[in-house]
Amino acid sequence: MPSAPESSPRGFRHASVLLDGAVDALVHDPAGAYLDGTFGRGGHSRAILERLTPQGRLLAIDRDPQAIAEAESLTDPRFTIEQGEFARLGEIARTYGLHGRLSGILLDIGVSSPQLDDPERGFSFLRDGPLDMRMDPTRGESAAAFIARADEGELARVFKEYGEERYARRLARAIVARRGEHPFERTADLAEVVKVAHPAWEKHKHPATRVFQALRIQVNGELEQLDAALEAALEALAPGGHLVVISFHSLEDRRVKRFIRHHVRGDTHLPRGVPIRDEQLERRLEALGKARRPGEAEVSENPRARSAVMRAARKRY
Repeated sequence: MPSAPESSPRGFRHASVLLDGAVDALVHDPAGAYLDGTFGRGGHSRAILERLTPQGRLLAIDRDPQAIAEAESLTDPRFTIEQGEFARLGEIARTYGLHGRLSGILLDIGVSSPQLDDPERGFSFLRDGPLDMRMDPTRGESAAAFIARADEGELARVFKEYGEERYARRLARAIVARRGEHPFERTADLAEVVKVAHPAWEKHKHPATRVFQALRIQVNGELEQLDAALEAALEALAPGGHLVVISFHSLEDRRVKRFIRHHVRGDTHLPRGVPIRDEQLERRLEALGKARRPGEAEVSENPRARSAVMRAARKRY
């Protein structure tokens, strides 16, 4: 059953993807302590709290100041939120005495609907706004600043690696040529230059889609954040704890799949036939079923859910 969209303080709507499935996979001990590494607008956190007993506990993290503001409406005494990157979840769990004691960790990767829908955040090529794209607008380099300083080669690399853009070099060349006349400051301006320069439009997809995805990943260090968060989550979970990750594009999902598979299989270089314990093989995870995708009803209700993939695993030791 798809979740009902929620309104953020500024009126932007958000529907948590795979809400029931994620919470079902996550909460196996209603009295346990859980961590929501990406609070967003709180859909998953609220659903988790509904499953917990009075003894349960939920710690949430988000680096977006607007998400932190949204969390202020959640007055449940079992709930605590910290502003920060989810790559720091191990450090934050230690602060609350929960490192190695968490019953479950949820990571809902990517950008939220309110971030996309708010032109002032600069994430969308469909709505004109400042070319920012930072999940925490108070820290780091904006997309405009990155485009202004990066040479053609670096831009092409980012578009190809993070956007899987076939025409990365051509688009980078067009951007560098145009910025010599006038710097890029607005999303609509960048989207138009990419649109004109792109030689092969995909059906039902704006030609700037991959470039905007690549810039967002670059600006926020999303893949590095994910890699660090997965490693930190493995250590922060208690034995038997569940890890649930929802990703929204292949670059993220491949990393999650590879991480889980590595810790399910363990060290495959050890000799066969030798009696070895799981600890020696480092088989630290057990997959909880196959990857799950949203059903037709959820995609119909929330088209942005169509690319979501959920993977879950249990920590062995």
